[in-house]
Amino acid sequence: MRDFLAIALRSHQSLHLKSRRARSHSRRSPHFLGFLKRWCADLKMNYYVCLHQEGVSSIPKLIEKAFANNYNVVATSINANMLPFEPNESDPTYPATILSGGDWNSKVIFTMSDVDVDSPNAKLRQHAKEVFMRDVAWAEHLQNVGSVMVRLRGPQNENLASIVRAKTKGNWFIQVPITNPELATFEHRKDATAEELAEAESNDPWNWWNNLRMATKHSTKVKVVVELNDSDRPSKETVRRWLGESLEAIIIPSSLFVRNRSNYCVLKKEWQVIIGHFISVRANIIISTNPNDKALSQYADYLKKLINENCDTHVLNSYENMLEIPLQPLCENLDTYTYEVFETDPVKYKLYQDAVQAALLDRVSDAEAKSKLTVVMLLGGGRGPLARAVFNAAELSKRKVRLYIIEKNPNAIRTLSNMVKTLWANKDVHIFSKDMRDFSPPELADIMVSELLGSFGDNELSPECLDGALKLLKTDGISIPYKSTSYINPLMSAVLHQNVCQLLPTVPAFDYGYVSLLKNIYHIDEPQALFEFIHPNRAENIDNTRCKAVSFTVKKDCVLHGIGGYFDTHLYKDICLSINPMTHTAGMFSWFPMFFPTRPRTLREGQTISIKFWRCVDATKVWYEWQVVNSPEDWELHNTCGTGYNMRL
Repeated sequence: MRDFLAIALRSHQSLHLKSRRARSHSRRSPHFLGFLKRWCADLKMNYYVCLHQEGVSSIPKLIEKAFANNYNVVATSINANMLPFEPNESDPTYPATILSGGDWNSKVIFTMSDVDVDSPNAKLRQHAKEVFMRDVAWAEHLQNVGSVMVRLRGPQNENLASIVRAKTKGNWFIQVPITNPELATFEHRKDATAEELAEAESNDPWNWWNNLRMATKHSTKVKVVVELNDSDRPSKETVRRWLGESLEAIIIPSSLFVRNRSNYCVLKKEWQVIIGHFISVRANIIISTNPNDKALSQYADYLKKLINENCDTHVLNSYENMLEIPLQPLCENLDTYTYEVFETDPVKYKLYQDAVQAALLDRVSDAEAKSKLTVVMLLGGGRGPLARAVFNAAELSKRKVRLYIIEKNPNAIRTLSNMVKTLWANKDVHIFSKDMRDFSPPELADIMVSELLGSFGDNELSPECLDGALKLLKTDGISIPYKSTSYINPLMSAVLHQNVCQLLPTVPAFDYGYVSLLKNIYHIDEPQALFEFIHPNRAENIDNTRCKAVSFTVKKDCVLHGIGGYFDTHLYKDICLSINPMTHTAGMFSWFPMFFPTRPRTLREGQTISIKFWRCVDATKVWYEWQVVNSPEDWELHNTCGTGYNMRL
């Protein structure tokens, strides 16, 4: 099911990129949405819980035991209860026929012999490579699309990377300890020096993984399996960084479990929180036990309960980490599916209603309520949700309004016209099929209401649209919203980087800005404000070009894969909408964040990086350019002259 969904999503992703349509979740067919809803309701988003045991004498019996205790998969040594093969050993210890081909692929993860193919000793290195290559050959014979797991022993993995690149079948799961195992030995050593401790702390297993990831050229078949241990609980920042990786699973040793008052195996609260973070980004669970463990079913049941508690299953799950080109409603007419999805947002239109209501109360006193008429100009009516918000605000405030709806989409006009006849026949409402920039109104507006904001605030050209519509507003008139601000921050996301690379054969993928429901990401630093736009803009010479550099501090060794983009907007006074992760409006989903890719580079803890953004405008289009500007050298400048992503005027 996981593979099938991946194929389906990649197919839809391709179509969306080619058509240059849709903000994230806005371009799905109803059949596909129905499929996604059913799929999301399936077993915890299809997480698997794997039983990992070494020293077993029979793989079929291990599978039988695992399935009887509520596990979906097993992980065990490829050499089944034997030390690593001698390179020339002829007896493979078990035949391929003990399982069907399908079971080898779907039910078994092979752990490779724990030998060091990058040993500094030439003889040991050669012997290890011969043993390891025999394991690889046997695994490829048994599995044509399966998976093998190999433990990283340190930062030097050039030979291992070469083998991984050469292997053509299946996936490589790279087992990495979440903290350096050497640190645990210092608790029992009285002779350890401060220098030795500092050296061990600096030998970060994440760097082992990063070296391998770089050496394998960010291969999509290489995924990380993070191994927890009971001797050293990781810091919050360490956990957060792993969330930005291409995580396959986490290994939970049975020693992490304790027994509660009912003699049932549970995890301490601290470990529940840590594991919950991994579950939230779709990491699978591998429980490592010895063959004689009698509490197998308790472990599995407990972890499945934890999955239920931490898996945020909803209909938008399928959009996680997908890359799509943002909407361009100024030059393209939206379809009814797009409008329909936006209209289901439970929060946005209520806040717009609150803003209009507050503005009406401020502009019209109680004494004037029955006599004074407020002219509201709605710029972009869609299928009517903002109009309903205006009418609701008028009723709640007991104020009189005349509503002009300006909508350029002729297809939306048909729906709005029907609403006037059937729902708003007793309302003072007038519809005009016009571009707001070309509209000559019968009278000027007291309040101008619009929802022209994209995931980066101005990327649907709200400044150009509202500046062009300024002639519709009285000199003392107000705009709802009256201010929008974009934000950026550096991100690590191996998954998003891989998705960008998959698009390279067809488009200049590193010169696009995408919208995506960001999931497997690490925020290298908190978002900071970038560009601000004020409405109405009554400046004598209006200039909507912008250029700004923003500096960030790296909190932990990591890889920069791109830049996150967000916005917030002030509708009226202190009534705000935000998708900034620090201030996100609870329950609102109309906008996914943006992602601006960069070529990956490793950053070091404490390093300062500066990201420079340009908002460029010419006669026909608006576009962004972005660049990491760091001494001693600037990085690649992306989207020069808008040759990739641009917004057409």
